[in-house]
Parts: sequence; structure tokens; C-alpha cells
Amino acid sequence: MKGSILPTLLVFGFCQYGYTHDIGSTPTTWNREISRVTYQDAQPRAVAIKEAVLSRRMPPWGAVKGFGDFKNDQGLTHEELELFTDWIEGDTVKGNNPNALPKAPKFETPAGFKVPKHGIVVKGNQRVKWRLVLDGLIPDRIPERSSVQIVAVLPDGDVEPVVWLYEYKDAYRHSFLLRRPLDLPAGTEISGLPPDGSITLIPGKKKGNGAK
Repeated sequence: MKGSILPTLLVFGFCQYGYTHDIGSTPTTWNREISRVTYQDAQPRAVAIKEAVLSRRMPPWGAVKGFGDFKNDQGLTHEELELFTDWIEGDTVKGNNPNALPKAPKFETPAGFKVPKHGIVVKGNQRVKWRLVLDGLIPDRIPERSSVQIVAVLPDGDVEPVVWLYEYKDAYRHSFLLRRPLDLPAGTEISGLPPDGSITLIPGKKKGNGAK
């Protein structure tokens, strides 16, 4: 049945990121060993899976969904969250057609990322000197488990959401790549970072020349 196949696909999807979950917060550990997950593996951990998914600890995207739009967004949609909840609260139905189950996928090691040489480091609240086409950003120094709402305040007072880091963990550090680049005029203030926090802005093709 479709209701039991889709949760299986979503559990498989967690594994592709190659992360290990914080065992201290839930007994469920997500790592390469789960790449051969079965119903027998998942069913006893159903409550832990539900808690990890609904709290958005898994998959570890690290940002509030809907605040900024990212092409590499790994967070689950509301429909996928509802699917998990319905499946678990419905007694984790196994399904009755083994031929309909997907094959266990093979996962490759996730590609790492490098901070671009032309990246612009921003510390605290800073203004960009020149017009900047912003493709994304990479967190550099963000306090562990903190929630940081970063916005771009334009010279005319308009505010563009950039990213809202939520319960940030440096172990899951990755880039946040905007689906639609932001065209920021000179004088735009990057705001919301703590005094000791920093990020690297990723310029687009028409890059700016720094931050003041």
C-alpha cells in the first residue's frame, strides 16, 4: 500500500546525507549502517523517528523552512511530515505487497564543499560596499545550538530574508544556496548575526567587492 511505501522511501532518503544523529537526544542513530534499513529496523524506533522528524533534527538541514528559498534544501515538506505522522500513529502499517517495496539504495559519500576564494566574510552586522548578487552563504562561526535569523536590510528600508539558522550544529555545517539570487544594492546591511558570529557570503556572477 502507498501509505507504507512512502515512509520507507523517506527513511532511505535520510541515509544519503551520511550523518550520525545525536544519540544523546534520541536512541535513533542515522548513519551508513541504516542504508540497509528494513521494516524490522524502523518499526521499534517509530516513536524516536517521529520525534526526530517533527522537531526537524532529521534530516539535519539546520534552518527554518520557508525563511529564504534554497535549491539545496534538505528539509522535509509539510506533506512528508504528515505522512510520517500518519504512518506512525496508524501503528506503522507494514503493507501487504513485498513486490511494491523499493530496492535498498546504494549511497555514495556526500561531496564536501569548499569556501569560495571570492567569498565575503561578514562579522556581526555589516554593510556591503558595492552592489552584490548573493548566491548563498556558509556559516563560519555560529554558537552551538543557537537560532540566528539573518536578513538583508536594503538602503530603502525593505528587508529580505536570508536564512534562519535553527539549533545550529557545526557538525552539520554546509552551504545554503539560494534558489533565486538576491540582488543587493550598495549599502545593504547584513543583519542578525551575534557579535562573535560570522558567515561567508557567496557572490554570484556579478560579484560585489566586499563588506564595510
